[in-house]
Amino acid sequence: MKWILLSTFFLTTSIFANTADPIVAEVNGKKIKKSTLLSYHKQNLNFVQNKKKVTIEQSLNDLIDRIVGIDAAKKVNLHKRADVIKKMNDIVYHAYVSDQLAPKLNKIKKATDQEIKNYYKKYPEYKTSQILLRLRSIPSKNEVIDIVNIANDIYKSAMKNPKNFEGLAQKHSQATTAMAGGDMGYQPKTRLATEYYDAIKGKRIGHITKPFRTQYGLHIVKVTGLKQFKQIDKTLYKKILHDIKRDKILTSYFATQRNSAKVKINKKELK
Repeated sequence: MKWILLSTFFLTTSIFANTADPIVAEVNGKKIKKSTLLSYHKQNLNFVQNKKKVTIEQSLNDLIDRIVGIDAAKKVNLHKRADVIKKMNDIVYHAYVSDQLAPKLNKIKKATDQEIKNYYKKYPEYKTSQILLRLRSIPSKNEVIDIVNIANDIYKSAMKNPKNFEGLAQKHSQATTAMAGGDMGYQPKTRLATEYYDAIKGKRIGHITKPFRTQYGLHIVKVTGLKQFKQIDKTLYKKILHDIKRDKILTSYFATQRNSAKVKINKKELK
């Protein structure tokens, strides 16, 4: 009964809007209807304005400026520029995902305590300190060789005197945590590079990893703590599990879409 009433409401509202929705302004041949203005004005009222009072006239001016600006941009073909096209495509992509998958995504159930326990048992939070030697995103072979040699020397020093790891971090690390002795605090798996978490997973407190590489550079990491389940932020882990379920839905959906798309990959160019 509730859905019937809602459907009737939206239907009658739509009919009314089509017959009694006056035009409040016309800009370059484009009409601004009162319903559009009121909807925009309502959004404006939800934001605090410290420079000007939010009035219906100001909201109308905003809409007019928007049309004038878009028309001016199109005159100079700004909408055809590569960076603008990329932004527009990003919006279209996310709008498409939202439109097609919203029903499934809205049905994702909140993670139970048992689900959180099971996940945390596999991926607990570690407290670590790191020494990071940065590399460019795509470094040369010589750059990698040089940084590996430096990292190996630092690792040897750390293993000879583990208690001086923080001092080595202050001296050598190029991470923002260097002055704090490389202290990264407790971090869930999702906030660490995959290689970083794999290097510390299951290691005892005090363990120092051999140098390993991520997209950021070379890391030497010391495990300094392990958080117990009763200490975790369950709200955070509910979100983590929600995102995992969401990603599975997206992966499954696009795997199906790929089957009907023409996709050709030149693997030789990936090396």
